[in-house]
Amino acid sequence: MGEVVMAAKVCHVPSMYLSELPGKHHGCREAAIAGHKEIARRARELGADTAVVFDVHWLVNSGYHINCGEHFKGTYTSNELPHFIKNMDYDYQGCPELGELIAAQANAADVRTLAHNIPSLELEYGTLVPMRYMHMDVPPEQHFQVISIAAWCAWHKLEDSFTFGAAVRRAIEKSDRKVLVLASGSLSHRFSDDREAEANIHNWTREFD
Repeated sequence: MGEVVMAAKVCHVPSMYLSELPGKHHGCREAAIAGHKEIARRARELGADTAVVFDVHWLVNSGYHINCGEHFKGTYTSNELPHFIKNMDYDYQGCPELGELIAAQANAADVRTLAHNIPSLELEYGTLVPMRYMHMDVPPEQHFQVISIAAWCAWHKLEDSFTFGAAVRRAIEKSDRKVLVLASGSLSHRFSDDREAEANIHNWTREFD
């Protein structure tokens, strides 16, 4: 029987990748990177073998969608912020079986859900950023299998999202997986206006956000 061994809300701020690179922002997000590594360490200690990431950078307009490819490998540049994330390599195993099971449970609960095992369907940085640091300096045999779920359905009923979330848990419990569930990103943040963006890279836009 599978289980959710740990759940966390995590950031995917793209300046985490910028923090790795030489230049004036080198090291600026070390605390966030260390936090991701610690979350992963605790999850592995609890036996986690799979990461299910709810990614708010995956915008969908119809249906609930799961990216459960067999293997994710490539080089990513953000089309939103190419000056922050460019040429970032990634290589993760997927978990199609659990993705299909999640879709089956959600559809049985009358929430239209599609599981995709499509090599050309790439991951968004809401998944790639936390996965980068949760796998950093970790031997391959301890890597998580990765599933990404579209967490920004522009047109939906809130009740369906609750129902979908319950279906995800049921599917995990019916599987043989030990799962780290991640809510990646905030639904209530705003970027600084363009003329202030560079100066505000280390500031909050507003306290509410």
